[in-house]
Amino acid sequence: MISKWTFFPGLIFLALWLPAAATRPAAQNAVNQEESKVKPYTLPDLLTGGNGKKALTVQDWEKWRRPEILRMLESEMYGRTPKKRIEIRRQVIEEDTKALGGKATRKQLALFLGEKLNGPRLDVLIYLPNQAARPVPAFLGLNFNGNQAVHSDPAILISRSWQRENRDNGIIDHRATESSRGVDASRWMVEKVLARGYAVVTACYNDMDPDFDDGFQNGIQPLFYRPGQKTPAADEWGAIGAWAWGLSRILDVLEKEKAIDARRVAVHGHSRLGKAALWAGAQDRRFALVISNDSGCGGAALSKRNFGETVGRINTSFPHWFCTSFRKYNDREEALPFDQHMLLALIAPRPLYVASAEEDLWADPLGEFLGAKNAEPAYALFSKAGLGTDRMPPVHQPVGDFIGYHIRAGKHNITEYDWEQYLKFADRHFQSK
Repeated sequence: MISKWTFFPGLIFLALWLPAAATRPAAQNAVNQEESKVKPYTLPDLLTGGNGKKALTVQDWEKWRRPEILRMLESEMYGRTPKKRIEIRRQVIEEDTKALGGKATRKQLALFLGEKLNGPRLDVLIYLPNQAARPVPAFLGLNFNGNQAVHSDPAILISRSWQRENRDNGIIDHRATESSRGVDASRWMVEKVLARGYAVVTACYNDMDPDFDDGFQNGIQPLFYRPGQKTPAADEWGAIGAWAWGLSRILDVLEKEKAIDARRVAVHGHSRLGKAALWAGAQDRRFALVISNDSGCGGAALSKRNFGETVGRINTSFPHWFCTSFRKYNDREEALPFDQHMLLALIAPRPLYVASAEEDLWADPLGEFLGAKNAEPAYALFSKAGLGTDRMPPVHQPVGDFIGYHIRAGKHNITEYDWEQYLKFADRHFQSK
């Protein structure tokens, strides 16, 4: 359990004692999971631009510092999202106003991407609470195993996309089967969210770009290639960029759904999809609230700490997630001209929630907290309060105002405890709006 750490602006020194069993590196992880081995490092100053000038006002932030950070993250990490517009056709596949025993309205949409009907297709599942006055706010997030995995509802269409092999979860030969229905229900808490008056909106991330290194041939990227282009350029988007793009396209659809208040949509994600949610929220300011659950390296956790998953490890294990330019920082985190606090700061002044799990050392819980902590200066420009503490809170003691944070007991997952904190956070900020 964390007992001590010291923070100095621009330079962070950490002294941390954790139980030996919790800090002992797993044999398969040739990376640091011992806090005593974290070396002192310097974070790029959030408000100081490349020309040495410091952003002192909201106008400075909006006019030049925020765009400068966004361009840096685009060209050096996530890749630029193409500006080209493609044809998207929306079709209502199914609708039932008495779903889940009459508690909800279920709506299933197909978004056909591009000119070909047999091209990429994004299947969107929407649950609306029947007891709430319309329009309702919504939680929007991508799922891992197909829409049918988020609930046991037998009417949910089974995903047509490639899926990561997992026979225990009913994914066989990279395809979802009937036995995959509801396997991820504990991560979605559909009834709990509906009972609080929110819509639940989801789609499978593999619909936009299958999560394997296929040379960017089977997802949406080819729809944007220039004549003769076969792969994204070094500074063009990887899979995380494609998943974030998909979240924005779903928000486009929600803006036309009269039953949903598209001005109050919280975008959320767990693990790699937490990275996608953060990048979507950074680029698309229509998202009213952004939630990162155990997003780790490339998400909320500071890279320069070199704790848990590193830039080199993530780019080796998942070479398709980020743009090619990001690979030049493999095992060279000290050379990064940015860090993840700058990504989180792009959410300002909108509410941001970052969550960690005590046993999820691979995602670096302290690094996630420090990412949120060091995003505070951007919120301060807008006179928005941040975490309200300089010390990482104990387990199960959430902190924060416009930036929220908690660490819970347990492993890499999203649980009912996490959802309860997100619902409370959304209640507070959406009701105040």
